[in-house]
Amino acid sequence: MCKRKLRGVAANEQQILENGHLRLLTSRDDIARCDQAIVEHHYLHTCALVGEHLRYAFIYKGRWLAVATWSAAAFHLKDRDAFIGWSHEQCRRRRSLIANNSRLVVLPDSHSPNLISRFMKLMLARLSEDWEQRWAHPLALVETFVDPRFYQGTAYKVSGWSHLGRTAGWKRDAEDFYEKHDAPKQIWVRELVKKACVQLRAPKLPAPWAKVEEALPPRCTAQVTQIQSLMEAVRTEIAEFRRAQALAYPVAGMICLMVMASAHGVSRGPQDLAQYADTLSPGQLRALRFRRDAQSGEMRCPKKTSFSRVLHHIDDDVIERVLLRWQDQVLGPAQDRIVIIDGKKIRHAGVEIVNAVNSTGRFLGSVITQSKSNEIPAGRQLLHEMDLLGKITVPDALHTQVETAQQILHQQGGDYLLTVKGNQLTVQKTLESLFTKQAFSPTTHATDPSAQPGAQPLAAGDSCAGVPGSHTQSGGLSGSTIGSPIGDTGQAQRSMEPRSDLSAEQFDTGRTAGAGNARAQAGLLGG
Repeated sequence: MCKRKLRGVAANEQQILENGHLRLLTSRDDIARCDQAIVEHHYLHTCALVGEHLRYAFIYKGRWLAVATWSAAAFHLKDRDAFIGWSHEQCRRRRSLIANNSRLVVLPDSHSPNLISRFMKLMLARLSEDWEQRWAHPLALVETFVDPRFYQGTAYKVSGWSHLGRTAGWKRDAEDFYEKHDAPKQIWVRELVKKACVQLRAPKLPAPWAKVEEALPPRCTAQVTQIQSLMEAVRTEIAEFRRAQALAYPVAGMICLMVMASAHGVSRGPQDLAQYADTLSPGQLRALRFRRDAQSGEMRCPKKTSFSRVLHHIDDDVIERVLLRWQDQVLGPAQDRIVIIDGKKIRHAGVEIVNAVNSTGRFLGSVITQSKSNEIPAGRQLLHEMDLLGKITVPDALHTQVETAQQILHQQGGDYLLTVKGNQLTVQKTLESLFTKQAFSPTTHATDPSAQPGAQPLAAGDSCAGVPGSHTQSGGLSGSTIGSPIGDTGQAQRSMEPRSDLSAEQFDTGRTAGAGNARAQAGLLGG
């Protein structure tokens, strides 16, 4: 058996490797030229690219020697997904971090040793950076397929790619249709970043990669049993208001779908709701009681106009009541004593909503801010509809208002923690003076000569009465009506009546400055 002598690299070929350069093809003429070369010289004779893509050419002295295209990764690839080790949902959300070398062609009369490996090295060195400039995110890994009937993947092997196995012999013929072609191909992959697979399967992506998940349209991940539970709660409260011909999408199913969409961050109206509905599986659509198309037999999905009609007719208060009741049914009664109030403007909707949640993020209610108004009265309306007894309300600084504090404390029996910012100068100065310029209640004012330091002032005509609300209960809090003796009802009532000699700022800041319970502060300041 004779040994084959390896041919060395000729001088002109070495010049090509050293002086040839890579060009990212962006102009219309270059793209057309690249596609034409692929159609003519690639064995598949097609140049169609899927999703995000880039084109490159290797050029020496103005002459094109090779071209390559990169496009979106395959949807499902068993060996690749096992190599990365990520879950099905991680694959769906992070697949954009992979690019597929869909075409690689050396043009006729341009073959020379190491040309392809040189071309590949130059592309991989800048591919992620070019991809980020064009598609706003980098790449972590690349893949490709090699038909063993024509090639053995040598160019990929010498460029550091790993051979994982073979495909199952199916090709994607339409959006959701695959066709058997009985020509399995080799699967090759290469990490562009050290330990890329470890990062791709991690619970949280690195910051530069996380943007691909943030930009991904929301998808329904609810289980059928969860959908059925919500459907049952909605159907018992909300009656159908449309004609029988429109019942391909029952109102209960439409509302459940909108609730799930909202939970996944869909907030831009009917168009986004329709796009979210397209992500539902046939099983999820059946759980919503949507009907099949009479001609195709496929499950039907509501479109933009269907959502617009339902949104126009449903009662917001009824929906909220149903959802809060269903939330209690699923999660159990809320045990958290914190009520957080905050307003948010809904992008692209032109409305502002004041929401209430507890410290665990559990939804407690919401109110839409009225036209030509602001979130302060909307916040008071929202609080009025809630049970605040024994709870602590924590609004943002905008709600640091006397009327809001009076409502929480006197009308609804709650406590509060109000924030004072630097732009609220009057309140801030009053707070500072309480701690630095005068004695703090319950001690008497320094200018009052009739009282001993630290003594309780007596009410006129009542030798037994101290500061209103000063009866200490078992809990150690002054002025609280909770747990007070029956005989002290009148005294407790007097402790809740505001003094007329206090300014609005003193009323408000007295409660914010105190270190104890808001009701104790109210009693000490006569509030």
